[in-house]
Amino acid sequence: MNGPVEQGMVGVGLRSPHISQFVEQKPDIGWLEVHSENYFNPASTARQQLRHLAGHYPISCHGIGLSLGSADPLSREHLVQLKQLVDDIEPFAVSDHLSWSSVDGQFFNDLLPLPYTEDALAHFCHKVGQVQDFLGRQMLIENPSSYLSFAHSEIPEWEFLREVQQRTGCGLLLDLNNIYVSAFNHGFDCNNYIATLDPSTVKEIHLAGFTVKQFDDGEIWIDTHSKPISEPVWQLYRQWLQVHGNIPTLIEWDLDIPELPVLLAEADKATTIMMQEAKDGQISIP
Repeated sequence: MNGPVEQGMVGVGLRSPHISQFVEQKPDIGWLEVHSENYFNPASTARQQLRHLAGHYPISCHGIGLSLGSADPLSREHLVQLKQLVDDIEPFAVSDHLSWSSVDGQFFNDLLPLPYTEDALAHFCHKVGQVQDFLGRQMLIENPSSYLSFAHSEIPEWEFLREVQQRTGCGLLLDLNNIYVSAFNHGFDCNNYIATLDPSTVKEIHLAGFTVKQFDDGEIWIDTHSKPISEPVWQLYRQWLQVHGNIPTLIEWDLDIPELPVLLAEADKATTIMMQEAKDGQISIP
């Protein structure tokens, strides 16, 4: 396996249209992130390709199927497959979402928001603890994008997320695009959200693009990961670097996936911003 990811490295999400190019060409990029569930079958071609790439790039395993906020119990089959993948690939990070996706074993194709209550907090923390104990390692929890909220929520999302980290010892995966999208949809302040979190617990940052949907009664922003990163999200990233320093950063692009050079150009932009902040005396690059 390649060495651990450095703080100043920028990576990209590995998606199926680009796998062959990465296997054959080994483009210059700091690290790769995969959706864990796509690689659960140890005999699949995808798993074999990932094993190969893990010899050349640090890998992060980003899950979308644990459904940590659901009332359903954790799937032991899912946990076993995840642990086998983690033991096989030895990723530098394992992550999932502050969300839920299932009811009575039936899964939705979405990451749905939680009611931010004390009961939900205790339940979610219990689930995170179970996963960390099973894997024998820390996991990262990503803040969600959302388009509705529960009327009976009693805790702001940023405080809920901070409390999850403090109670479980998990790390945080801070998605700046999710914060920006949700801030518009729900009317909160991005900077207040970020300032509430302990920066030492943030182990990874995600950057992505979003889509504006217009309706008769207004507009809503959707976290589609289908466009270049917006300038306001780049600005949030600059602010993070200026205040807290460099951190492993991922470029996500999941729909309308462009040619690989377009994706790598977004990664180059993140690297350029990081280097510019370093040049201005704000941070250091390893």
